[in-house]
Amino acid sequence: MKYELIDHTADFGIRVFSADLQTLFADAACALYDVITELEVVEGLNDIDICVSGEDRPDLMVNWLREVLYLWTGKQELVKTVKILSLSEYGLRATVKTDTYNPERHIIKNEIKAVTYHQIQVHETAEGWEAEIIFDV
Repeated sequence: MKYELIDHTADFGIRVFSADLQTLFADAACALYDVITELEVVEGLNDIDICVSGEDRPDLMVNWLREVLYLWTGKQELVKTVKILSLSEYGLRATVKTDTYNPERHIIKNEIKAVTYHQIQVHETAEGWEAEIIFDV
């Protein structure tokens, strides 16, 4: 997973780099959780299936990351790994491995309220694929 943090007024974001589109979506979700918690402590004991759709790749990325973030904000699950099962321009199906949050084991580094459409980018580059996503904190 290769990503970097992006400074943004009142919020922050990530720029994710991957060799292919499936890996980009998986890496974006893992980067999101790397910002939220210490991934090395998360074991990935639970399997959760996720299906999302979008009008185009940027919309699909936002909907995907919103659904993945909901696992934390709505269900107290921390994502360890992601396996993209299928991906098209308008849909994604994946299985994520999670741990149920345990305050004695898991450290929360950052709280993220939402994934935004602000300056969302998903595009192919000479080296592969890149995405920029801004989060509301």
